[in-house]
Amino acid sequence: MKKKLLSLLLITLLIIGVTGCGNKQAPATGDKENLGFKIGLVTGTVSQGEEEFRAAENAVKKYGKDVIKHVTYPDKFTQEQETTIAQITGLAADPEVKAIIILQAVPGSAAAIDKIKEERDDILFIAGVPHEDPETIASRADFILETDNLKRGETIVELAEEMGAKTFIHYSFPRHMSYELLAQRRDVMKDKCKELGLEFVEVDAPDPTGDAGISGAQQFMIEDVPRQVEKYGKDTAFFNTNCSMQEPLIKSVLSTGAIYPEQCCPSPYHAYPGALGIEIPEDKAGDVDYMLEQISAKIKEEGASGRFATWKVPANMAMVDAAVEYAVAYGKGEVEKFNKDKVIEILKVVCKDDNVPVSELEDAPNFLMFVTGSKIF
Repeated sequence: MKKKLLSLLLITLLIIGVTGCGNKQAPATGDKENLGFKIGLVTGTVSQGEEEFRAAENAVKKYGKDVIKHVTYPDKFTQEQETTIAQITGLAADPEVKAIIILQAVPGSAAAIDKIKEERDDILFIAGVPHEDPETIASRADFILETDNLKRGETIVELAEEMGAKTFIHYSFPRHMSYELLAQRRDVMKDKCKELGLEFVEVDAPDPTGDAGISGAQQFMIEDVPRQVEKYGKDTAFFNTNCSMQEPLIKSVLSTGAIYPEQCCPSPYHAYPGALGIEIPEDKAGDVDYMLEQISAKIKEEGASGRFATWKVPANMAMVDAAVEYAVAYGKGEVEKFNKDKVIEILKVVCKDDNVPVSELEDAPNFLMFVTGSKIF
């Protein structure tokens, strides 16, 4: 069953649109002490996958451009798999590269790993947010990192209850609810609401890909949230399954005094800057603590402290950070290619959270899924 759900997750991620790309390297930020080995890091570009790209920039700043070899995959990665494969295999041509991290692991990643393994078996492969079938990537990468979206069905409702919610409203539309993973998470949320004594309300929203488009779906959020708050009161938590609807949802929840526990994709960078009018200076790009401070200040300014939250760290940035630190430990000979306990230990550090539940895919113990703690602003 878990295999089926993970396969559906990968399809869902592609449809919702959480990936990025390009072909430029992260800007060099100076040389650091050479560790005696190199780490290849493959991400999307800043235009489509900013969180991964910024995390890669941070890794270059920390370890130096002579240690972290950062490249990006093409924008149209589904049509340009050969380019993706070339980018990844090109890293392995350097004999000093001892680990390759691919995040997001877009189509072509498994083929690239196969090609590299024909010549080298010493390289550690870490994949994150895989787009290929779980069995395909799990049999090739040494380990995989992904968010545990079913577990989030529990944690989001628990967070809403902690923030004072009496009602939990779940916005979605038939297309998303036809994806088994999203429907399963909705059911988990419903069960958790019943367990905690919250009223669960399911509301159909317009599909952004429908006739009304994104603008129509966004306008619905602006108009419907006040209706729901008038009906159920301010102690109502709102959740929406679609990325493009998060910004108007945040604005509407803020204006009505309701509760917003988490985005569909948990991250301080997702929708908060646009909804709150936060400008990010270039020197603060990728600075998560700065972003959290700015959001907190804006929320406090609006008199809504305690009513908004998200993960303390962006999920994809945490995966890049954890993968890099594990790869460094591997290069130093401190760990084998896969040590689950070490991965969890590092995840706790990069997530700044002593409680990071990690589950694994059935029949693929190297496919790790996690959730982390939230920051209530």
